[in-house]
Amino acid sequence: MNVEEDIQLLAQEIRRLGTPRPDGSVSVKFGVLFTDDRCANLFEALVGTLRAAKKRKLLKFDGELLLQGVHDDVDVILL
Repeated sequence: MNVEEDIQLLAQEIRRLGTPRPDGSVSVKFGVLFTDDRCANLFEALVGTLRAAKKRKLLKFDGELLLQGVHDDVDVILL
């Protein structure tokens, strides 16, 4: 798979697991994404896919790199 396909799949998974916000975006906690079985099977490098999507301004989250455990409560927002 290429990066663009992974980003599209990630957006679908965020919509599936996340909560819609009043501004039309969707928010999900990083820990929810990271521990979801379906996401674990889809993404070999979830953190890399998150960073690529953020670089393309499709996602927003605090920090540059999210780590399991430390950043489980960080909101990942699909714009």
